[in-house]
Amino acid sequence: AQLERVRLLREALGEASTIVAAGGVHQPQDALELLAAGANSVQLHSGLVYAGPGLPKRINEAIIYDRIQHTEEQIPPSFWANWGWMNLLGIGMMVGGVLAWLIASTTVLLPYDETFLGVSRSVINRFNGHIIHFMSHDRITLAGTMISIGIFYSQLARHGLRSGLHWARTAVITSCAVGFSSFFLYLGYGYFDPLHATAAAILLPMLLLTMRGLKDYPSRKPPGLLNDAVWRRAQWGQCCFVVLGFGLAIGGLTISFVGITNVFVNTDLVYIGLTAEQLGAWNNQLIPLIAHDRAGFGGALFSLAVAITASALWGVGQGESWLWWTFLWGGLPGFTAGLLIHFHIGYMDFIHLLPVYIAVMLYGIGLYLLYPFMVSSAGQYARVTRTNEQF
Repeated sequence: AQLERVRLLREALGEASTIVAAGGVHQPQDALELLAAGANSVQLHSGLVYAGPGLPKRINEAIIYDRIQHTEEQIPPSFWANWGWMNLLGIGMMVGGVLAWLIASTTVLLPYDETFLGVSRSVINRFNGHIIHFMSHDRITLAGTMISIGIFYSQLARHGLRSGLHWARTAVITSCAVGFSSFFLYLGYGYFDPLHATAAAILLPMLLLTMRGLKDYPSRKPPGLLNDAVWRRAQWGQCCFVVLGFGLAIGGLTISFVGITNVFVNTDLVYIGLTAEQLGAWNNQLIPLIAHDRAGFGGALFSLAVAITASALWGVGQGESWLWWTFLWGGLPGFTAGLLIHFHIGYMDFIHLLPVYIAVMLYGIGLYLLYPFMVSSAGQYARVTRTNEQF
């Protein structure tokens, strides 16, 4: 009835009049049909209740794709134009994370760490065998987070920035801004890490070169038009990743704040078997060094959370299989590092690990629910495309 009324109005009023179709728009397909019938625009009412706040974005994407699908595609920018630098930054983060993991699982302390402390690792072990294990736990979780960040940056560059996707640019630049700014947390704990500073000095120009000449282009992938069962299932998966992103952000901010203030939580001191006062009395440089590890990990975790949250909010779409694989491979290093090192050193306090267990649950459920919408539908579209090309 709505479509018929719009058609009759368009025939009666001609092209000079503006027709706004209101009501009955619950999915992008409804909006496209009304616009094809003669409406100039559509209003959303109950559709926002039944389809959620993402409906305007989905409709806009469907309209844009309908208008550009037969136009000439933009030539992607060259590797060195902008997106390639972010890809290199991501690779650099991955390499740095692997090296940090190797160091944290072997010597733990670097030579300049021992110089700062004024004692060697063997001396620390003789005083308390849990201190080095505790520092290894912080540094390996940081290393895993760095690898996860690198995977996200590399993927967002190759598939997002290269294609001119605005949400990908927002995700990666915001995440980088947070990550580089977290370096200055050292002002709160008083330990300047020369290796961290060197890495930041090398990677920062790559971010600046990435921002040079970035342009936004609409996606040329067919968007989802229907609120079918696969889409409804994907909404729960998307919700899992949005909640995961916000949870990691809260965790990162909390860890950073603790790192530059109290440094330890109660379960940390129970594991070590000493109070903060006893640690400071034995070596007054030890707590600033541990604080540096804690605050650095918190800043990296918050940076990763920004990338995950932005990708989950704006990047989830039908057939976007590359983003699903980014979620999968980008989450594995961080969760693997966080869980394995706790098991390895025997730091198994349930309350301490409960946020990690919840995060892993959200991660697994989200991947499971999103797979049909983001990956299976991509394969179906590819088969349909090849069939059409043959005909």
